[in-house]
Amino acid sequence: MTENTTELSRPLVVGHKRDGRCRYDREAKRELVEACLKPGVSVARVALRHGINANLLRTWITRHQRRHPVLGTSPETAKSAFISVETKGYSEAGGLKLGARLSNGVHLELSDASPLDLVTVLRLLNDLPCSGSTRG
Repeated sequence: MTENTTELSRPLVVGHKRDGRCRYDREAKRELVEACLKPGVSVARVALRHGINANLLRTWITRHQRRHPVLGTSPETAKSAFISVETKGYSEAGGLKLGARLSNGVHLELSDASPLDLVTVLRLLNDLPCSGSTRG
């Protein structure tokens, strides 16, 4: 797996609250989240490099994806809306077998599903961040 080092354009921590918790710069948080949404990037590794808890970074990613529900990313880092699908022949029941490689590295083979079901499954899987360790 090749993972680029995430350099932020500004400091992540901009101060501390009375209870000792850190205050984070919005733009730096956005940059980290967008870096984590790229294929093959480890959220835990990015969090470790920047001295924050991986669960906190995952929370930021979830919030970001709720604000950008179509593809789970902001327009600057949006993935292609197209997924390459190839036919693999026919199943024993006579249904079409399909294979797809998603932009996040997931490879999927499906058979005997309706076209509407396939579209739904492919979109959901394509929006998931993928660790390089799960690529096949």
